[in-house]
Amino acid sequence: MNAQALRTGLLVLVAGIAVALYASVFTVGQMQQALVLQLGRVRAVLNQTNEDRPGLYFKVPFVENVVLFDKRVLDLDLPVQTLLTADRQNLEVDAFARYRITDPLRFYQSVNNVGLANQRLQSFINSSLRNVLARSDRDAIIKTDRNRIMDEIQKDVNRQANALGIEIVDVRMTRVDLPAQNSSAVYKRMKTEREREAADIRANGEQIAVTIRAKADREVTVILAEAQQTAEQLRGQGDAERNRILAEAFGKDADFFAFYRSMQAYETGLKSNDTRLVISPNSDFFRYFNDPQGRPATARPAPGTTGSTAPAR
Repeated sequence: MNAQALRTGLLVLVAGIAVALYASVFTVGQMQQALVLQLGRVRAVLNQTNEDRPGLYFKVPFVENVVLFDKRVLDLDLPVQTLLTADRQNLEVDAFARYRITDPLRFYQSVNNVGLANQRLQSFINSSLRNVLARSDRDAIIKTDRNRIMDEIQKDVNRQANALGIEIVDVRMTRVDLPAQNSSAVYKRMKTEREREAADIRANGEQIAVTIRAKADREVTVILAEAQQTAEQLRGQGDAERNRILAEAFGKDADFFAFYRSMQAYETGLKSNDTRLVISPNSDFFRYFNDPQGRPATARPAPGTTGSTAPAR
């Protein structure tokens, strides 16, 4: 009986020692930091800096307890909210934040857990978004100055989150859109503006085209007039040169010139066509047919008589 009781007591003692040993040992992972609390009072902060190492630690069982916090970057996705810009435009903004716990003691004392920290950060970010976007117009938020706006929001939120032992790594707007009820009106206004710009461009292009065509027509008229003037001058010079040459030739040998002109007249007037001439055979037109010297009929000697004749050509 005594042996059975002794054996039972030893088993209870071993079990108690095992439970006490298990309750006095805890581990801190590489990506964790820990607070050791003794009856609600913070006794130690573990793995917060490089001097602290992750690994196995001991605590007083049933007197001290350990609270673990993640040392990695945590994410916070914000719900879509409608904000008003400086140019009185409503925008639907979807944003997210990335943060890490840098001071676990302050974090524990201010918010105690990640869920409450997310609520506080969401309030900070929404307030900062509302204030910063209210000072910026729509185009700056969407296109031209978005990076500066996000940096300003991050600095403002970081200043507030520092009191919670939190460092904001990044704050970004993932989507910035107009509300659905405004999209149609904005689209119509943008379409009207683009159509007006297109009409202005077409009108300016037509005006430029008319100016270019008028200038080209004027240049064509000037070029044609100058060419016509040059042609008339060249033609006049050619006629003058021809007349000079003919005059010189006529002056050197009048008989040959008269003979040459008569041959040209024969070639022109006696072509093989239906032209008929009613003319006397003794006319001056046929004088070279009747006399090689081209003398008129009244100046030719009668048949059978001798007279002085010019040497044949």
